[in-house]
Amino acid sequence: MSQRISRNRLCQEFARILGGQGSITENGVCLVQKFRSIRFRILGRPTRSPLVTPQFFTFEDVDSRGRALNLGETVLLQEEINPLLTELRKRDIIVTAVHNHWLFEEPRAMYMHFESIEPPLDFARKVRSAFRVLRG
Repeated sequence: MSQRISRNRLCQEFARILGGQGSITENGVCLVQKFRSIRFRILGRPTRSPLVTPQFFTFEDVDSRGRALNLGETVLLQEEINPLLTELRKRDIIVTAVHNHWLFEEPRAMYMHFESIEPPLDFARKVRSAFRVLRG
């Protein structure tokens, strides 16, 4: 039981650093969600769908050295891709994908995925710092 409590506390601190809502999934993964407030249009229609504006972060399976698999995804504007890529790489976070999810959207919405194995709170602090290049 104390391991679950400490995992929950770690998840809540991870979420606090990242500025999102954290929860433990039924399979024990800490999931943090937040959404960017960028106004997108798809097929000419305004959208507020959380599928378009997500920022998701997870960690799981903390080892005896306090390290975990950390994963992240964020929506970006095209002009934010290179600055964020540079900032994440400076912090030894591996960028694994940059791609689109939608067609005929305005402005162009791109999505970046990234990962590391390190203490979750270190990952969260690095991501928060790297995200300073984003426009809100």
